[in-house]
Amino acid sequence: MISPQAALIVVDMQPDFMPGGALACHQGDAIVPGIDALLRRQAFRHVVATQDWHPREHASFVDAHPGQAPFAQIQLYGQPQTLWPAHCVQGTPGAALHPAIDWSPLDLILRKGSDARVDSYSGFRENVGPHGHRPDTGLAGWLRGRGVDEVFVCGLARDVCVLWTAQDAAALGFRTHLLWDLSRPVTPAGDAPTRAALDARGIGIVDSVALAG
Repeated sequence: MISPQAALIVVDMQPDFMPGGALACHQGDAIVPGIDALLRRQAFRHVVATQDWHPREHASFVDAHPGQAPFAQIQLYGQPQTLWPAHCVQGTPGAALHPAIDWSPLDLILRKGSDARVDSYSGFRENVGPHGHRPDTGLAGWLRGRGVDEVFVCGLARDVCVLWTAQDAAALGFRTHLLWDLSRPVTPAGDAPTRAALDARGIGIVDSVALAG
């Protein structure tokens, strides 16, 4: 039974992260039907979707760093930064929420990554920026204001934005679970480190079938 104090956070279900997209995740399209079915059940009182929403000249894009290759690692503001292919550019079809999912149960769409200087993986806090800290997105306060103390996280990518969102949720005091079957990684090589990182934070790894009933 899902607690009335639980919220579902659906991370970055956007066409650019699907096979054939600008930054395709491994089998990213395979979770679309399951997430759509979960939303249609309306089992959660509160549902949040995050949406990558980058300006065209974003610091995380490889095009902003001449001579670098896609997926290269650099230092940005003293922190490791992956250089991604340009993706989820504001107003483009690839940045839209996936059209095969019924988004009508949403309470909130949280757009992230709109500051051209700073990457933003987590729904709760941006990455470290030029001022040396991770700015708050306001999501934690929004959830607490509605009595939420538990979150279930799903979406893309399991080893990046989903993981960071779950880690921040746990660090902020929410009981946190990652819906493994309703998430996919950039590459399967990320799965073992992701499981280890979740275990280290006490984040539950569950499948959506456990939410039935």
